[in-house]
Amino acid sequence: MARRHTHRAPRTALTVLVCALALAAALPAAAHEAAPGAPGQPAPEPRAPRRTVSAWLPYWNQKAAYEDALAHSRQLRTVSPFWYETRSAGRVVGHTGSGDRGIIDGLHERGVRVVPTVMEQMNPGALGKILTSPAQRSRHIDTLLGVVRSRAYDGLDIDYESIAPTPDSTYRAVRAGYADFVSGLCARLHALDKQCIVTVTPKTRTTGRIWDYRKLGAAADRMRIMGYNLHDAEGAPGPLSSPQWYDDILDTATAQVPRSKLEMGLPGYGWDWAVGHRTRARHVTWHDAEALRRKVKAPYALDTASRTPHFTYQEKKTRRTVWYQDARGVAADLPTLRAHGVTATALWALGFEDPGVWRVLADGPAAAPPAPRR
Repeated sequence: MARRHTHRAPRTALTVLVCALALAAALPAAAHEAAPGAPGQPAPEPRAPRRTVSAWLPYWNQKAAYEDALAHSRQLRTVSPFWYETRSAGRVVGHTGSGDRGIIDGLHERGVRVVPTVMEQMNPGALGKILTSPAQRSRHIDTLLGVVRSRAYDGLDIDYESIAPTPDSTYRAVRAGYADFVSGLCARLHALDKQCIVTVTPKTRTTGRIWDYRKLGAAADRMRIMGYNLHDAEGAPGPLSSPQWYDDILDTATAQVPRSKLEMGLPGYGWDWAVGHRTRARHVTWHDAEALRRKVKAPYALDTASRTPHFTYQEKKTRRTVWYQDARGVAADLPTLRAHGVTATALWALGFEDPGVWRVLADGPAAAPPAPRR
């Protein structure tokens, strides 16, 4: 094939002028990057963090939680207002403030999806009876579709936890029924162009048998793992989470669910236990815990194993201990998540958390704030 002949244009004054104009047009952008805020140039827009954070919005602290969501909307991809509760196959009720159109519209205006959570607190065995009956499952799915159609929702988040302590004799049937329920619900939601999210408790090599992670991960758009309550309100004092525990959880989850579908739940709260007593621990947000720590003049301490803050104090004749989570603790957990290829997180809950968590989630462990001085 004959080579195409090319002719070099003479370098005339017109050519020089065109080149100079092109160079001049390129210079402001380069200078803008090299010297932000240079005289005569507007400051560049702040870098928008990747939307890899979802968060629950508690109805009992709705105003503050909503303001928190707006303040961090550039990072949030989904907000799940904790608005609905299943009472039976055909009955789902709204909590106080549920379906608030101002919140839904306000989040949509910021580009945040609104996927309300449906939870349940049924008596033992009641949910299992719904899940193991094809007719009851179908009726319940129809009821949930009524919820998603009631507002401009982007989907539903299903957080059903009473199935976890299912007895040995029935757990296999309940596990299969729950997987069939989620598969059926997700298919119906997808037909409406809505998202289907399922929230589960952690499953490790020795715990969490009730969850069929593989089937749930195949059906749902996202699976949120509640990575908290390693030590809960009913048990002995201790950290709510740890990098070692997350490693065990994600070993199991990533072997059964695509990493792109996983969201690791992070705590923004803690528990305050009475040492040596069999009473339920008090719930504290990060704000509560820090205010209490300063009030009782306890030193700030980060547990070397779990990398979570804790302190003890005296209340009359009772010794109490508080374990909670903050930005420094979350920063210590992120390398474990990234080692498993999981970058998406879910925060429990808006309005509870250390404000420094947002920068850590955007910029990584290096953004962890210094330890408080007192």
